[in-house]
Amino acid sequence: MSARTAPLPPAAVEAMARLELRLDAPEVLPAVARYQVGSFRTAQLSDWLYRYGLTDADFESLEFWQDTMREAHATLAAAGRLDLIGGA
Repeated sequence: MSARTAPLPPAAVEAMARLELRLDAPEVLPAVARYQVGSFRTAQLSDWLYRYGLTDADFESLEFWQDTMREAHATLAAAGRLDLIGGA
């Protein structure tokens, strides 16, 4: 006699997926966060460049965040999880 269980509710399925992601590839979630922050800061600095121009420090910050995004993208590509940032 086999025990039958009810299907998990959608919220539980999502929680399990997040937990599996943390256990399987611990570098993925920090890479997503770095990519998102980098994307926000790059957009912000690009807007400032267009409107006001950038100081040398602002320009270095823009380069830093673009590099951060590239590194995060590479991490996510290696893990096969570009879907988390809207990539293929």
